[in-house]
Amino acid sequence: MFKRSILGLACAMLFGASAFAQEAPQTVQDPSQGYLFNRFSNNWFVTGEGGVGVMFSKFDSEEGLGKRIAPAASIYVGKWFSPIIGLRLGGNYIQMKGLSEVPVWHDVRYDNQYWKQKFNEFGVVGDVMVNLTNWWCGYRPDRIYNSTVYFGGGAYWITPYLGGEWKNAHNFNTSLRAGWINSFNVSKAVQLFLDVRFSTFDGPQETVKFEKKTVGDLQAYVGVTYNFNKRTWDAPVVPVCPEVPDCSAIEARLQAANARIVDLERQLQDCLNRPVEKAECPAMPLTTIYYPIGKSSLSTREVNVLRAVASVMKESGKTYTLTGWADNYTGTDAINTRLRHARVNGVQRQLVRFGVAESQLNATVDNGNLTDLGEKAVQLDRAVTIVENK
Repeated sequence: MFKRSILGLACAMLFGASAFAQEAPQTVQDPSQGYLFNRFSNNWFVTGEGGVGVMFSKFDSEEGLGKRIAPAASIYVGKWFSPIIGLRLGGNYIQMKGLSEVPVWHDVRYDNQYWKQKFNEFGVVGDVMVNLTNWWCGYRPDRIYNSTVYFGGGAYWITPYLGGEWKNAHNFNTSLRAGWINSFNVSKAVQLFLDVRFSTFDGPQETVKFEKKTVGDLQAYVGVTYNFNKRTWDAPVVPVCPEVPDCSAIEARLQAANARIVDLERQLQDCLNRPVEKAECPAMPLTTIYYPIGKSSLSTREVNVLRAVASVMKESGKTYTLTGWADNYTGTDAINTRLRHARVNGVQRQLVRFGVAESQLNATVDNGNLTDLGEKAVQLDRAVTIVENK
């Protein structure tokens, strides 16, 4: 009956705790529910990159690829609206080199048929970015590598190279582009990346019919990105449902506790029935006389101490053991043996002078050390101890 009452009380307490937990439920982040949009001021970044590009137009194949390589650079400001979707806006510079069939935007004659052309493109561009790694593999803030594709376009202002100098042609064209960014996180704020991009442009007049043609440009960049403010994303918070209590487990714990109580009661009875053992405490010296190194004579102060000790001995009528000591860290065995005997004999003679009966005194020596404190306490080992005999 008592055990069942205890079990019922324990279950009631557990159900009460469960009810309280339901009033104030615990919560956890659940990535399976997606990720929340951060505040507009978070997840911004700036990017700078530099690289090279190669133009592909109708007549460029007549000239080697290496002669068409030209510099390119970009700078952007962007924002990630989720771990997957982002947007960036910025400026892009591309220099383009190639061949034209007619003498427009030309530098020098290539041969009897084509003219070399070179011009700069300065553009305002924008891209929609998709993080494939977070999309396909799930968002992880500690991931080092991310693969991102983007699609966008822009408007470019063209300056051709004519007559050995750059001219302002006041000519504009539009561009569509797509690219692939391979980024590597070197810290929470900084990323290094490789950007491979293909762009299309409304090309210069390249044919004898003065038609506008679309040309392509393949570029490769390396760059760095710096992320501002909050750089991570939070999953939705969901409540944690409490587990239904298992009363069988509680009953097992109660049985184990009862067994422990029985064992403790047995140990208590064994302790109470054990006979009382009197601990033998080692006899403490009535006094200890200390000596300087290599000395066995008594100073005036030590003689006065022995005078007081003699008074106690005479009144008690008991016997005492006098032990002579010397430290084993200095001197030879012969010198230390002589010091032990000289010290204990000197103390015995002084006590007899003060009226203590020789029958009360047992003089001996010990070849060990008085203390076990080592060489640092050798001053404590140069002594004579006086102990009352039991």
